[in-house]
Amino acid sequence: MRAVKDVDELIRRIERRRRRDGRRVLIGIVGEPGSGKSTVSAAVADRIGDAAVVVPMDGFHLANRELSRLGRADRKGAIDTFDGDGYVHLLRRLRNQQEAVVYAPDYVRGMEESVAGSIPVAAEISVVITEGNYLLDADKPWCEVRSILDEVWFVEAPTEVRVERIVRRHIRFGMDEGAATAWAMGPDQVNADRVRAMRADADLIIDVMGFAETSG
Repeated sequence: MRAVKDVDELIRRIERRRRRDGRRVLIGIVGEPGSGKSTVSAAVADRIGDAAVVVPMDGFHLANRELSRLGRADRKGAIDTFDGDGYVHLLRRLRNQQEAVVYAPDYVRGMEESVAGSIPVAAEISVVITEGNYLLDADKPWCEVRSILDEVWFVEAPTEVRVERIVRRHIRFGMDEGAATAWAMGPDQVNADRVRAMRADADLIIDVMGFAETSG
């Protein structure tokens, strides 16, 4: 599958869908941790403007207190540390476009918690971009995501670039370098392997290194 590097090509794909289908377009952006999903999502949304909203899957992280209760705090970010059913339900509401506004949660770095009601998606919004790790996963309830979305794009970056980004991010939000590297090479890499296994199911591959160069 040819890798796309140009944000304009992504915008053209969305515009073709809008004209053809005559309904809200839901685009999923998936990739391994640190691949650049948020960067691509923001670039596409910024190009579209007020008609687009980004809704991150990370808003469905379970609360830290609940992760501790479940004994999963040491692998936060794994697929069972999210409210998958809640995420699928939100996507169905966004797909149906029956409500004047749907409020989505967001994940606040630094606080490391989700905050409900953070992202308003008004009925007139014509493009919703949702990004996260598990949009192509085959397990329930995640397997329902693909049928709700119009397209899913896989963002990929070289492993060394991904890991460096993850380590820097962990350090920025409080870990020392040793702990950040251990987490990146441990829990984050386990999650990356799971996400990578679903690459072939994507509609499109985005070369994030080339994308960064062409997007300015």
